[in-house]
Amino acid sequence: MGSSRNWRSFSRNLASSLSTFSPPSDWNMVLVDLRNHGRSSGVSGLHPPHGIPSTANDVANLVKSQGWNWPDVVIGHSMGGKVALHYAMSCARGDYGTSAKLPKQLWVFDSVPGAVNPAEREVEKVLENLQGIPKTFPSRKWLVDHLTNLGFSKSWCEWLSANLKKSGEHETFSFDLDAITQMFDSYRELDYWELLEQPPKGMEIVIVRAENSDWWDPHLTRRLESIGNRKGDESEGKASVVVLPKSGHWVHVDNPKGLLEIVIPKMASLV
Repeated sequence: MGSSRNWRSFSRNLASSLSTFSPPSDWNMVLVDLRNHGRSSGVSGLHPPHGIPSTANDVANLVKSQGWNWPDVVIGHSMGGKVALHYAMSCARGDYGTSAKLPKQLWVFDSVPGAVNPAEREVEKVLENLQGIPKTFPSRKWLVDHLTNLGFSKSWCEWLSANLKKSGEHETFSFDLDAITQMFDSYRELDYWELLEQPPKGMEIVIVRAENSDWWDPHLTRRLESIGNRKGDESEGKASVVVLPKSGHWVHVDNPKGLLEIVIPKMASLV
């Protein structure tokens, strides 16, 4: 339930830093609002099923419809991380046609590659409670107060309230709640560990795990470490794992400087 605008500052700083290594014209960046998110909410033509595969296909269709070169770098955070993984897998399988090229680098920011147990996740409980909220309500403050009174963190509620739009004298959500729920269900059910264990040749997958994120239990952390320590052969790509210190799940807010220090050297090496 984020949007591309959440990443504007980070992207500007990334572009500025990369321009010290090569001319600015070497880099073109696109911030994508996934289906049912940001300015893509309500866009016609984004038909069901609303899940990770369809969302990754949207990204490929965007590239083709605009006549762009296939991206050398794809970055995804949270749900976007799994969209990025599915996008890469589909490119490798030829699902997007013979012209589609694998990204050279795929960055996954604090997104669990496998199935996620939603039982203790705040997002699951928020989605359940949103089902009982009227379609329109008095104000942004009303929504934040209502959800915080139910026990949700104020930061989560403020984040969610960025998805509001005016409906007459009232506010309503810009997204389709049923579609968002379907996307979250798809996110927590799909598994991409095999892709990490055998990355396609010519591509490096970098998983950035936030040090203080509550999405990683000890079992997942150990499995992730085993991916980072694995030695592949020349027929495969690479997979690496980096821990972002002093950060929870919202990596671009909690430690944007540290995240840039991780990303910039690798991206700059492509030129």
